[in-house]
Amino acid sequence: MRRNAQKPGGVSAADAAATGPDYGTGERLSVVTLDQLLQKLPPGLKILHDGGNGSGLLRWVEPSELEDPTPYLLDGEFLLTAGLPFADEPEDLPLADTYVQRLVTAGVAALGFGLEPYFDAVPQALIDACVRHNLTLVEVPGTVPFAAIGLAFSQLLESDNAKLFRQLADTNRQLMRAVLSARPEHELLAALTQRVPVWAVLVGADGRVRARAGTGVELPALQPILSRLLGGSGPRVEMDSFDVPGSALVFGHPLRSTRDANLGALILGADQPLTPSQNNVVSAAVGLLELLVRQRTSGSLAPSQLATALLLHPDSLATGGTRHINQLRDLLAQSTSSTRSAPLRVVQGIKTEPAAWPAGESPVRELLQWRRLFDTKLVEITDYGFAAVTRLKVDDALLGEVEKLGWRLVIGDATELAGLAGAYQRAGSLRSRVVNTGRSVRVDEVSWTVAGLLGREAGAMLAGRLLEPLLEQEPERRDAQLAVLRSWLGENGSWDATAKVLGLHRNSVRRQINAVAELLGTDLNEAQVRAELWIALQYVEALLPAGTTPGTEGAS
Repeated sequence: MRRNAQKPGGVSAADAAATGPDYGTGERLSVVTLDQLLQKLPPGLKILHDGGNGSGLLRWVEPSELEDPTPYLLDGEFLLTAGLPFADEPEDLPLADTYVQRLVTAGVAALGFGLEPYFDAVPQALIDACVRHNLTLVEVPGTVPFAAIGLAFSQLLESDNAKLFRQLADTNRQLMRAVLSARPEHELLAALTQRVPVWAVLVGADGRVRARAGTGVELPALQPILSRLLGGSGPRVEMDSFDVPGSALVFGHPLRSTRDANLGALILGADQPLTPSQNNVVSAAVGLLELLVRQRTSGSLAPSQLATALLLHPDSLATGGTRHINQLRDLLAQSTSSTRSAPLRVVQGIKTEPAAWPAGESPVRELLQWRRLFDTKLVEITDYGFAAVTRLKVDDALLGEVEKLGWRLVIGDATELAGLAGAYQRAGSLRSRVVNTGRSVRVDEVSWTVAGLLGREAGAMLAGRLLEPLLEQEPERRDAQLAVLRSWLGENGSWDATAKVLGLHRNSVRRQINAVAELLGTDLNEAQVRAELWIALQYVEALLPAGTTPGTEGAS
């Protein structure tokens, strides 16, 4: 259920500080609390009244002996006084009450009262006033100078800052690694939600979700804030609130082009306002996402430029000058969200099962699906499925995602611009293997021999077709003829060499080979026939009963 927006319409970064993220307000990133400071000080300090704000932000430690120091104070300060304002009338209750009330109104976090040189005990009137207005009151013994309290606070702040800057550096490194990953938007949101207690959703300019991390408000409920983000202009933070866990504060950032065109939006949700350091992480993530979207938008024109250049100058890859080749490489890099020197792969997809989405109803939808999965704009819908040029290595996770959709892949080896045509041919030569086996294959894992390219399943099919009459004989005669045929082909059709290998007379070998040729109905004098039979014999074992070793016995 949606609550009323905390701020209708867009708010500037500074205005958002009161209700949510704070960017550019100058607030320090680290936080020191009153409890932390008191724990660091000598044990002689005594809390006379606890206002219950020990875990709150402590901005600074400020000594002052003015009757009214509030014009010079910031909220959240720890004010120290030796009691000079009360030196003449220490038990003047109205004076003490007015003094404390001013401090509370100014947002002072606590009052520290020093016992020297004017007092040896805190005036009761001041204690009563602090109790009445619920201001934390701390008794500071004469053995603890005010300078020591200020120094302790500075040391805490410096230590906290150093720790925080280390954490921010680690976070920034994690965000940068995410940007360089195979799926930068998904990894970036995952890193963001790991470091900041928010859920996050990235929406494109078309209003569709591109990536999501964490559980929060669903997209239909976010339409009002999304409309404001995509419909406005300039840097801003849009606010909303929902009665959904983790969504008491929902805020969004537009992602803009250099000409202030809206390219999408990042929407986040949290239960509480973020700390300044967390806001810093969000700001960094917004900047990186904006750069990613800008790069991909500028690259959207690259495929048409690349196609035009190759259509008008089809021989440019072979005859073009260095400058022209580099221009083509730049266009190719933009089209694949890559760099000029990064390796590329050709991927061919073959549909082996009904698609998991109605691709036939919308070829454009299918095309966009492959462009998203392989992070490239170079995708072709083909009669066998699709082909894509991608910078991705296509790891097992991505392969598994594609196979769940009912597809199998031929994943090409790494290449560059000039080698793409050859890489496509190598991948294409393996499509029949994928169709026959139903399994995806990687080009760089294939043994480039006839047997390696054919594969076990296809080889067994070939053996079954060519040798079927021979294999249907009685086992003893079958094995004997297989042995003669294998030996004869292995000796390049030499009768004498075959006879020597088998321990038979050459006439016996000739008789056996003639019988095999007649049985198979083929002419063994043809080189192609011999080659096909030799390849088929490499896979015949898969067609025989278990435990049979064909082609090892002689024949009489």
